[in-house]
Amino acid sequence: MTHPSLGRRTLLQAAVAAPAGALLSMSATPAQAATGGRYDRDNPRFTIGVLPDTQYLFDEDRSDPAPVRQTFRFLTGEERESRNIAFMTHLGDVTEHGTEDEIGLAGDAFKAIDGKLSYSVLAGNHDVRSSTDDQRGDSAYLRAFGPARYARMPTFRGASPDGYNTYHVLEAGGSGRRWLVLALDWRISDKGLQWAQGVLDANRTLPAILTTHDLAWADASGKAALSQYGQRLWDTLIRRNDQIFLTLNGHYWPPGRTVLKNDAGHDVHVHIANYQDRYYGGAGMVRLYAFDLVRNVIDVETLSPWLLDRDPEDRTLLEAENLELTGPVDRFSIHIDFDERFAGFAPRTLPPARPAKAVMPRGTVAYWRFDAEGFGGAGADGAVVPAGAVVRDLTDGGNDLTMELLHASGPGVLKWSAEHHEGQPAHASLRFDGGKGPDRGAVLRSSAAAPINSMTFETGYTIEAFIKLPDPFAGDHAWMGILCWEGRSGDAGKTSGWSPEEPTCSLNLSPERFLQYVVYPTDRDADPTSWSHSLPVGRWTHVAVVNDARRTVMYVDGSKIARNPAQPSKGISTLGRPFAIGGTQFALKYGQGYYGWIGDVRIVARALRPKDFLTPYE
Repeated sequence: MTHPSLGRRTLLQAAVAAPAGALLSMSATPAQAATGGRYDRDNPRFTIGVLPDTQYLFDEDRSDPAPVRQTFRFLTGEERESRNIAFMTHLGDVTEHGTEDEIGLAGDAFKAIDGKLSYSVLAGNHDVRSSTDDQRGDSAYLRAFGPARYARMPTFRGASPDGYNTYHVLEAGGSGRRWLVLALDWRISDKGLQWAQGVLDANRTLPAILTTHDLAWADASGKAALSQYGQRLWDTLIRRNDQIFLTLNGHYWPPGRTVLKNDAGHDVHVHIANYQDRYYGGAGMVRLYAFDLVRNVIDVETLSPWLLDRDPEDRTLLEAENLELTGPVDRFSIHIDFDERFAGFAPRTLPPARPAKAVMPRGTVAYWRFDAEGFGGAGADGAVVPAGAVVRDLTDGGNDLTMELLHASGPGVLKWSAEHHEGQPAHASLRFDGGKGPDRGAVLRSSAAAPINSMTFETGYTIEAFIKLPDPFAGDHAWMGILCWEGRSGDAGKTSGWSPEEPTCSLNLSPERFLQYVVYPTDRDADPTSWSHSLPVGRWTHVAVVNDARRTVMYVDGSKIARNPAQPSKGISTLGRPFAIGGTQFALKYGQGYYGWIGDVRIVARALRPKDFLTPYE
């Protein structure tokens, strides 16, 4: 507990007892990672609870553990499942004086989460009442919150020989991801630093969260800066280890945060959480760090479960004011590209390429990919695809595609690319540089005699493609085509659609970057059309259009979009004209070509479920 403007109180010198026995060291045999409780380690969204400075709730005869007990009920009850709470860490100053009675009361309160939720606790200055470092020896704190307390936790991996520093490894976020949590004494010694470095060295591929009591303080605006002790910890440990991407400390108020650059040039987020100066000693206020590995963000919020549990009609003004904190240092989001940030010590292993024969289920009528298997020898990344190049239909169904330049386009409008969706079978794509003013581009077209030209798919179909839009999405590319069957809908006898000049089936992109799939069925004069949401730029997208001979449904990245037509739709009114990738005809002519990347394209003559897509979705 310290407000930076108050200075540090004179600390009582505690008697140093003999070192506690039977302390676990880093060399102790680690338990295997396990979930421990009711959180879902495979969910890409999980939460870590952070509980700072509870000392005023464990303060001699002024103690009231009720707020902390309610916080523990919150972390282990229904909220645990809904928020997928994986772990909790306490930032020190559990108690005000570190006496046997205060420590005993706090230890008893923590029993509420023992066996339910893994957690770490570290010593603050008020817990040990000593100006010495972690070599201080025995203490009431160490007997209650030493290594023995965590021994049964599935996340616990070991402690420094003195017992005041511990570390945990939790599995969370899916794909077997593991996270290291270091809980360091408020005054770590040189021996302790050597131990912590050894832990990091032994777990070199794990992203690390460093927790301690004193590291940074903040001014009234919430802008944080390293304390004198924090600077030592930064210089000797944090900045040298790229694994440490987030630090959490209490001790000072007000709360604050900053971002520092480590020796690798990467961001380290430095956060202070301490609410002991607020109503009811912080009222058991807990900060929740909600990791979202899909959105690449950590959403942070701060609340008091104890006050939230009160009947709203009975809350006093102070209680109502302290339910939740919504200022910029208490409720915020951190945007982190986790794969990119961790690439220096834990590069992500992408799924291997899959051969064509492994992704051609029953009913596959055409499958094109742009690697060596599809081209019979693809070029290097960035190499120009020459006019006349042939992409094989890997079903051997006779639906090979030939590259043709549109209008007076130069040869650089189509190139090979090593970029690909991470779930795509082939680890290659084509980069199209189509556009307007003047119209330019390239298309891959089937031959005049290709069977796909006349297939009507009256028993259903699934059309899939991987696409990526450039970032920035420069220029005017409104209504560019991705793929189509050539021909005029009017020539198929269709009169009720948007125009008799448009083709009978096409996948396009609107000015708002909405996907548009329009089809003229074989059994009616109509053009049922699916519309997606606005597609992101700079990111691969998987698109699947599924028709079960009754209606059509579009999926984007495995999710069914909202604007699928309820109108019946059976088959495609093809006209015996070529199928094409890279553009859409109008009035039997191509205008602009596609702008962006296209990966594998597959057409199956039946409706597939998402689990059977080129990149499977459960």
